Amino acid sequence: MPELLSLLKLHICSMRYSLYLSLLFFVFIFSCKTTEKENDNRTIFSYNEMNGVTSLDPATAGNFENICPVNQLFNGLVQMDDKLNVIPCIAHKFGVSDDGLIYTFNLRSDVYFHDNVCFENGGKGRKVIAKDFVFSFDRLFDSKVSSATTLLTNIDRSEKSLYKGFVAENDSTLKIYLKEPFSPFLSVLTMKFFSVIPFEAIEHYKLEFRRNPVGTGPFTFKLWEDGTKLIMIKNNNYFERDEKGNRLPFLDAVTVSFVKDKETAFMELLKGRFDMLSGVDAFSSNSPLDKDGNLKDEFGKKFYLQKETFLKTDYIGILIDENIAIVKNSPLKLKAIRRAINYAFDRDKLIKYLRSNIGTPAHAGFIPRGMKSYNAEKVKGYNYDPDKVRALLSEAGFPNGKGLPEITLNTTDNFGKQVEFIQSQLAENNIKIQISIEKTSVLRQAVNSCEYNMFKKSWIGDYADEENFMNLFYSKNFCPQGVNYFHYKNAEFDKAFEKVLKENSDSVKTSLYQQMDQMIVDDAPVIPLYYDQVVRLVHHNIKGLTTNPMNLLNLKTVTKENVPK
Repeated sequence: MPELLSLLKLHICSMRYSLYLSLLFFVFIFSCKTTEKENDNRTIFSYNEMNGVTSLDPATAGNFENICPVNQLFNGLVQMDDKLNVIPCIAHKFGVSDDGLIYTFNLRSDVYFHDNVCFENGGKGRKVIAKDFVFSFDRLFDSKVSSATTLLTNIDRSEKSLYKGFVAENDSTLKIYLKEPFSPFLSVLTMKFFSVIPFEAIEHYKLEFRRNPVGTGPFTFKLWEDGTKLIMIKNNNYFERDEKGNRLPFLDAVTVSFVKDKETAFMELLKGRFDMLSGVDAFSSNSPLDKDGNLKDEFGKKFYLQKETFLKTDYIGILIDENIAIVKNSPLKLKAIRRAINYAFDRDKLIKYLRSNIGTPAHAGFIPRGMKSYNAEKVKGYNYDPDKVRALLSEAGFPNGKGLPEITLNTTDNFGKQVEFIQSQLAENNIKIQISIEKTSVLRQAVNSCEYNMFKKSWIGDYADEENFMNLFYSKNFCPQGVNYFHYKNAEFDKAFEKVLKENSDSVKTSLYQQMDQMIVDDAPVIPLYYDQVVRLVHHNIKGLTTNPMNLLNLKTVTKENVPK
């Protein structure tokens, strides 16, 4: 431990922008007394999170910024591998009853919570038992604590489950009861919301648990300074091993910085103070990528580029519910107009010129690449076609756009150039739109409250099942209670959606999802733009960093070669 803390001192103090760390932090760092020679073999992985971290409580792990560190600190019953398969984690075995209503999990006996003052016996972390999952999952029902309450609507808390829904039959056996069969349920359980936590930590820290996390993950919490840095150190008692039997993780520590300026963050990467930058939006104006999305030669000597399919669809949404006042007088209530807009701009040029070929033009439906049912041959989307635009405008009663009112598109500043490109192409096809730039929080609230006719958003898969994308169009999910921001309603779609939730055959599910996706294309409550990609720029001395379509940062198998100074 002294060696690690000394290394953290050397590592952090080298970062000039971090000189304003609090007195507490300096006391913590300068208490170390080991020599630099003793630190040579210690490894720290550092990355930047521009948007900061707001909570380390898995019950609130609903956004990407929080999920990444929470994934290092906590584990659940099951986990997702890099191919999106559900595999064991704390549960070494699991099964489901024939009727699809009871899930049984058999727990490992060698999983322990991190050492923490909340525990008796000198703060030694105790073994995880089934009751810990019951406690952890019960917390999620409280909307004041959790942002996952909607994920629990199918939990059966009737007499059948002793009015609990989650039942610990003994220390090593947990059962979960559902009201109705739900085929994506195991995928849902891979979400960080369903991590295990000890009741002692909640009793000890109460609301401050969000800043004092206690889990079972490969790294343990050490320090979090708002706006500056988060530090996590190696869990020497972690239960997982690699394929050769070596105990994970290999890194000694992980540090997360919160540099908001992307130019500064990029310079820190070049100086070797960050090991990775993630996301094309995090790169500086001097982009390391060429126009084809490949790494420029001058950067290739120092970095390697990771690109991976991302379960994320960027789109323009349209509110189509004619019971809402702003829709009644809008031309967007007409399917022909919505389809005309889909045909009126070139998605290929959008990706090529505005995103350096990062991502795939959305020529299929709303379900992105990386999902089993994605198939551009079976789900026919839209291509740029001015002739079809003219035909649809005439069909809608606006020949060559004559008499068509101007339409307002609400977006945020980071998508300004993209929507300006779309605006320009639509204008060439006699469809005029006005762009309104909003703050992210304003846009989110307004869309949820049905205040905008047309809006730019994206949807990231929370778990690896097409249901997560199709539930945006289920009529029982109308916002503000649900995520159907379009108020789309189609009885045939609803019937297929309800059927697929009870279906276990992968081939049947794939066929149903493709049928549903084609309905969305044809009715056009959304304008799919592109399916995104995971993009990471990583130093060559970082090995074992894998990618996955969930863009989940897994650091437990990462090694770092120390570069001679």
